[in-house]
Amino acid sequence: MSRQRSSGDLLADRRFAYAEACLAEGEAGAAAEMAEQAIEIAPRYAPAWFLLGRAREALFLASNEPAAEEAARAAYAKALDIDPDDALGARLHLADLGTGDALAAITPDYVRALFDGYAARFERHLVDDLHYRGPELIIEALDALRDARPRFETALDLGCGTGLMGRALAGRVGSLTGVDLSPEMLAFARRSGLYARLCEGELTVFLAEEPPESADLAIAADVLIYLPDLTSVFSAIGRVLQPGALAAVSIQSHDGDGVVLGPDGRYAHGDAHLCEAVRRAGLDVAFLSQAAVRRQRGRDVPGRIAVLRKPV
Repeated sequence: MSRQRSSGDLLADRRFAYAEACLAEGEAGAAAEMAEQAIEIAPRYAPAWFLLGRAREALFLASNEPAAEEAARAAYAKALDIDPDDALGARLHLADLGTGDALAAITPDYVRALFDGYAARFERHLVDDLHYRGPELIIEALDALRDARPRFETALDLGCGTGLMGRALAGRVGSLTGVDLSPEMLAFARRSGLYARLCEGELTVFLAEEPPESADLAIAADVLIYLPDLTSVFSAIGRVLQPGALAAVSIQSHDGDGVVLGPDGRYAHGDAHLCEAVRRAGLDVAFLSQAAVRRQRGRDVPGRIAVLRKPV
């Protein structure tokens, strides 16, 4: 259901396609009407309920009418009821409307569906449009540590995507393993020929199944923005690192202490949360710097590059 592409009824699918086209052209009222017609034909078609929510949310933003806001919430809630794994991202929209737990708004099914649909244009959009510099900045941070080894024998690329980080690590690692939720992203990473092993799955589950103290480098580039609490992932990373080994991560940051869900649908972590998560995981901060990993709407997005070390 989470990746349902068709309602199973041709007429409903046509109404849904019209609704999508109307919303893309800024005709929120017409989009809502067409989505409602699709729902009349296929009442359990979650994408139509989600699209109805988007149309009603657009109407609310244009009118600021409480009734429109409540109607948007109701449509998103119905989509979520039909698809509780939430591949569509209804929880994110509900969080924007002040409903539900913002720190539980991003689900693995949503991330998987997002990047499966994004894989073919991922690198072009990320590098050319968002000026993404995560791999470059992580390599610079590793090089800034004078005692960092020039070569790592066993490295993990957590949330490897299409292999951007793998390319940055070329010549610096012996055996490189990548893990990602999206099979479509992994297909591109596989074509790179850079990975000795590629695994599909959620990264903390993957780490829990890896042998303890089996890696001397772990990288998490542009993946922690989809995880609210860093403690569990840092603990999982610490378990697989050899004593003295390193983990290099990028995060999106904000001026507060805790974790917030930004308007871009990503989690931003305050420095206090980052440092406390590192402490609880039994790791040390070897390097920490401010870094604009990407740009959004023409502005640098505040972030951090951190290199963590497992004590000897």
